Amino acid sequence: MSRPIRIVDVFTDKPLAGNQLAVVLDGKDLSAKTMQRIAQEMNFSETTFVLPPEDSKHAAKVRIFTPAAELPFAGHPTIGTAWVLADEGMVSGDATDFTLEENVGPVKVRSVKEHGRVLFWMTHPPLTFGPVFPHKEVASAIGVEESAIVHDVPAQVASTGAPFLFVALRDAGAVDSAVSDSPRVRKLLHGDRGHGVFLFAAAGEGRLYSRMFAVDIPEDPATGSASGPLGAFAVKYGLVERAPQVSIVSEQGAKMGRQSFVHIELTYGESKDAPERIEVGGGVMPVLSGTLADFD
Repeated sequence: MSRPIRIVDVFTDKPLAGNQLAVVLDGKDLSAKTMQRIAQEMNFSETTFVLPPEDSKHAAKVRIFTPAAELPFAGHPTIGTAWVLADEGMVSGDATDFTLEENVGPVKVRSVKEHGRVLFWMTHPPLTFGPVFPHKEVASAIGVEESAIVHDVPAQVASTGAPFLFVALRDAGAVDSAVSDSPRVRKLLHGDRGHGVFLFAAAGEGRLYSRMFAVDIPEDPATGSASGPLGAFAVKYGLVERAPQVSIVSEQGAKMGRQSFVHIELTYGESKDAPERIEVGGGVMPVLSGTLADFD
């Protein structure tokens, strides 16, 4: 039995940019061990496997694997898989809103046509803030001078299901000067305190310039699961002006030659510190369609 597989680029409107994703459209009867081995074979930051939903009202169940481990939730795999399901006609009717089941729980997605192209959006789970790290330790881990870090903004973990350490740097040049070193990142985040270090700088009104150094890969070109918390973090510490509706575009992956644009939408109430709603969206470009041999 062969299984259809799609490869797409996520958070881009140009092929061969953004973040690569492999989507196995029929994951039924595949063991977790085999899924992990397929993800290792693909060697993208993530590979997803589509399964029948546990709740019939939902579109599908999705399992997400890096080359090293399964994830409970991730952004570009959610956006990319949603696009593939719609493109393959696997979403009932002409639905523009549907729900995917992930290990973190149900994740709502929607599609919107803007300026002749379709953007897919996902709603993040609730936001939490975690521990603060000394600037000196963080600077050493990412290869910059401590003075490159914005001194009055803490280096802090935030999460909507996948924790990342957010570090505000003084400008885009400082972001590009950082050096990815997975062993140093792993040492900094020991004890599962985060999946990676997300460094960024303000780059104009409603714009951020970003990079992400992960524990298990040197650098990620677009990180949707981190971009939602990124927006909330930037607003919390005054790097983006708070308003009832906040729109941000985060440019990521440019330094590594895979420019990505992640759109972030935040909704704030009058009194709450954290946003009431976090959405992340972007474009998806098809790259390859094929079949995968059955390995179980």
